[in-house]
Amino acid sequence: MGGGCRARAPPAAGLRLLLAHAVLFCAAGSAAGTGSVNPCCYFPCQNQGVCVRVGLRGYECDCTRTGYYGVNCTSPEFWTRLHNLLKPSPAFYHFILTHFKWFWDIINSTFIRDTLMRLVLTVRANLIPSPPTFNSDYGYISWEAYANVSYYTRVLPPVPDDCPTPMGTKGKLQLPDPQLLAERFLLRQKFEADPRGTNMMFAFFAQHFTHQFFKTSGKMGRGFTKALGHGVDLGHLYGDSLQRQHQLRLFRDGKLKFQVVDGEVYPPMVTEAPVHMVYPSGVPKEQQLAVGQEVFGLLPGLCVYATLWLREHNRVCDLLKRDHPTWSDEQLFQTARLILIGETIKIVVEDYVQHLSGYYLSLKFDPELLFGSQFQYRNRIAVEFNQLYHWHGLMPDSFIIQGQEYSYKQFLYNTSMLMDYGVEALVESFSKQIAGRIGGGQTINANVLHVAVGVIKESRQLRLQPFNEYRKRFGMKPYKSFQELTGEEEKAAELEELYGDIDALEFYPGLLLEKPQPNGIFGESMVEIGAPFSLKGLFGNPICSPEYWKPSTFGGATGFEIVKTASLEKLVSARTWRSTCRTLRSTAALGLLDHPQSSSRDHLPSERWGYRSLPPLC
Repeated sequence: MGGGCRARAPPAAGLRLLLAHAVLFCAAGSAAGTGSVNPCCYFPCQNQGVCVRVGLRGYECDCTRTGYYGVNCTSPEFWTRLHNLLKPSPAFYHFILTHFKWFWDIINSTFIRDTLMRLVLTVRANLIPSPPTFNSDYGYISWEAYANVSYYTRVLPPVPDDCPTPMGTKGKLQLPDPQLLAERFLLRQKFEADPRGTNMMFAFFAQHFTHQFFKTSGKMGRGFTKALGHGVDLGHLYGDSLQRQHQLRLFRDGKLKFQVVDGEVYPPMVTEAPVHMVYPSGVPKEQQLAVGQEVFGLLPGLCVYATLWLREHNRVCDLLKRDHPTWSDEQLFQTARLILIGETIKIVVEDYVQHLSGYYLSLKFDPELLFGSQFQYRNRIAVEFNQLYHWHGLMPDSFIIQGQEYSYKQFLYNTSMLMDYGVEALVESFSKQIAGRIGGGQTINANVLHVAVGVIKESRQLRLQPFNEYRKRFGMKPYKSFQELTGEEEKAAELEELYGDIDALEFYPGLLLEKPQPNGIFGESMVEIGAPFSLKGLFGNPICSPEYWKPSTFGGATGFEIVKTASLEKLVSARTWRSTCRTLRSTAALGLLDHPQSSSRDHLPSERWGYRSLPPLC
């Protein structure tokens, strides 16, 4: 095997490691049918080397194009050694990017911004394998893993199923009970506001946006997805099948079906657009909103964004019809969809990801930055990305709408709230209510804790590799202890008791229990692992390719300009925001929107989603 070396057991790269392995070999001799342990259970291949089992007890590490050589891909080549010597740590460049605002104000006004943005995109995107490599049934390169888009892909293959412990060779023979783990380490004891003032408009945007490509297929299995577009295709607006799309369309002027209540446009009811929606059995069809994503009736916040994007689609259709009176309904619809995909990516990069990063470098959505670079315009959603994105710590303990407090029982599946209050009032309320912190542990409300329990159970079914293996895969140093991970002695001791070894800590608990970055919403790993998935998926969309990124794709100069100038403030019309702006201006004048824990504005590079912020148009 090119670039690989054959070994019969972990080599003498470290005598201590070898002795530890020998102990495990003896202790777990009966774990495999042959009486020996699969050597790949030790994850011996470093630096993205691929472990291949050879014979009964041997293995090879394929080090091809990793920049390393040796039995375990641990010896750096010259240029790799030089690169590692000069490369700053993630903590260092995060510090630089989140401080010295005066410096970044200068950078953002020069061509250097484009250079840095191109560097960010290429470095991040190169961490994601393309084309896809593994899935939950194939821990090796196969045509099925590449071609079958019904699977989520995977960055790291599953833990071999014949290992002596669930996490390979480290840790205890049985993982902690998921319910116990969640209640002890994830259950919120007291609401902790996000220190950067993230509001509920952000929380609902995150949930609304990601549910177009996170659609696990329960019927097929946990490693499968129903979102076959694997990216930003607005399936949550248009449906994930042609049949559902047709049920939602008006088939006139390219528009989607809608209803008008008190002069305002809303999604239709399922009696008019007969799509399957997930509502409790007692909710009559006359009260069920029909939208692209079948679960969006769960939360009024999701219905708000579904309404905003419906209005935007039909508005864009009117503009296209004006410029192209000869176009068919189909061409108007398809072109409007491409425009809205472009708008979505622009908003996500420059508003949403900007806020998440906390960077003073102004992120820029400009596909031309990558023209001439080696870049593949195809994306596959990874199961690790799906696991990572369960951010239920954002959810508050109750919901405040126009001064009225709603419990979860009153808020969930509230079919009348959207039209009773109207989009304007809900946007105002969600903009004013602060969201919770995600990282650091004990941040999830009891009403949604069961979701975290389900995520942990799913990760075990899919045999995700340990948290530290993912840190190494994404260029971070593995944690040496639970104390280093959490920064808390008591919590570290409890985790040590449950897991037995830091190298046996599971992926999702590791992300949530990691100590947050200074003034951050979560820890280093969430950023360093999540950002590559996000940016590769956004810029890997076909509309960002040289073949698509041109005015004619979007119906001419008008449509192209809509995409290139899109922002959150333009998504929400001036009419919708008018009274909201008046209310929040008066409130801000009284200083009532200042978050007491966020007095230092130097740590709030993005205020658009912030608690203190006015809505974008104000």
